[in-house]
Amino acid sequence: MTLITRPRSGERAPTVTLWMMMVLTFVTGVVDAVGFLGLDRVFVGNMTGNIVILGMAVAGADDLPVVGPAIALGTFTAGAFIGGMVLRSRRKIWSGGVSMLLGCGAAVLGLLGLAFVVPGWAESPALELVASSATAAAMGVQAAVARSLAVADVTTVVVTSTLTSLASESLVSGGAKGLWNRRFAAIAIIFAGALAGAVLLRFGVAVPLFVAALLTLVVVAWGHRSLHVPA
Repeated sequence: MTLITRPRSGERAPTVTLWMMMVLTFVTGVVDAVGFLGLDRVFVGNMTGNIVILGMAVAGADDLPVVGPAIALGTFTAGAFIGGMVLRSRRKIWSGGVSMLLGCGAAVLGLLGLAFVVPGWAESPALELVASSATAAAMGVQAAVARSLAVADVTTVVVTSTLTSLASESLVSGGAKGLWNRRFAAIAIIFAGALAGAVLLRFGVAVPLFVAALLTLVVVAWGHRSLHVPA
């Protein structure tokens, strides 16, 4: 009798895992558009942007915000730390911890969307600060999950390294044919997410937050059903 063991998620269904990370990359584009355009110029996923904003703000440039980006940096780091602690013993597999972490992130986004529906709250500076901070924490968790699942070239939150790899490796070795790969797709998808987020903001901050929450829940359900490896 042959004992059949269940392979890790990345081995069993790399294409499924890749597409789920692409959906989360789209989510990052959406919420970063919300953060920068709707929450006082705070990047909630791209922490490099916040560091640059802080540097310019400290120099007194263009009345740029200090508190929002600084707190977002801290909460993103805290979210990533929590995600890393939960997943530290189960790397490269879709464990229950992955579903729980992403589910909590979706809940945060959904609750923030509801808060922006409450009359009188949408224009509150306090809610803007809470929203940018909490969303950054959710993106930190998401980044930790993506790092744990270890899909090559797809971090879901940044594309600078992806763009570097695309230009210095894919194009160098494959020419124009080397352009069409997951690296290019990740860049295009985060662009599309930012575009969608900016368009949805015309209907209020709540709408893109609800969309981001729903897409994250879709990933949770999809991943838990298709790739979950029991403890």
